[in-house]
Amino acid sequence: MEKKIAFITGATSGIGKACAQYLAEEGFAIIACGRRKERLIELKTLLPENTPYQYLVFDVREKRAVYSAIDSLPEDWQKIEVLINNAGNAHGLDFIQNGSEDDWDAMMDINVKGLLYVSKKIIPGMVERKHGQIINIGSTAGKEVYPKGNVYCGSKHAVDAITKGMRLDLNPYGIKVMAINPGLVDTEFSLVRFKGDEDKAGNVYQGFTPLKAEDIADVVRFAVTRPPHVVLADVIVLPTAQASTTQIHKEGL
Repeated sequence: MEKKIAFITGATSGIGKACAQYLAEEGFAIIACGRRKERLIELKTLLPENTPYQYLVFDVREKRAVYSAIDSLPEDWQKIEVLINNAGNAHGLDFIQNGSEDDWDAMMDINVKGLLYVSKKIIPGMVERKHGQIINIGSTAGKEVYPKGNVYCGSKHAVDAITKGMRLDLNPYGIKVMAINPGLVDTEFSLVRFKGDEDKAGNVYQGFTPLKAEDIADVVRFAVTRPPHVVLADVIVLPTAQASTTQIHKEGL
């Protein structure tokens, strides 16, 4: 494989999908991962014509499935240059005393353990080669806590801490480690959080211009095209209308 390889989780929609498109435009070969096979097949049609492409179907919370899928990659696809740990979800928005244990499990399993499972399989190759870049997609919820955010915020604080720990542990090997922490991005995020309620999900983004998935993918593209001696270690990206996780200037509301 002559091209650099980017491995992207959560690539069936939103930020992950946009990252696949933007990095393919930069000449990367793409390994796109997600649970929805039909979307991963469709993604290939959105990339530049001659982009080398592989897709892997798995749920990041299933450790054996993660390991089996990554082990199935052909040998010439094993030298992964960039890992984008994007897969993540918010489930529910409840006061802690009313929270659902199933929602808690989903957030901790996907946002934290899933990131670890994927990283565990890919980091050793980077260490051996003494080269690579890891970008963990966090959240402003990993920097602040807001009412009813409890466990989701906890999971994203864990991502923030794990990213910092990765940076320390991998520093001797020349591996770049970065976190991108978006504010409000208009993706399927709120639709999942509100369990398919389109009205509730839509209301989150009313009265202001939220970020788009492409805005975050653009930061990713910038990060991976920096010179070898430059790493964007920790980046917070907000829409102009958002000053914090809870302060958003909305017009007409």
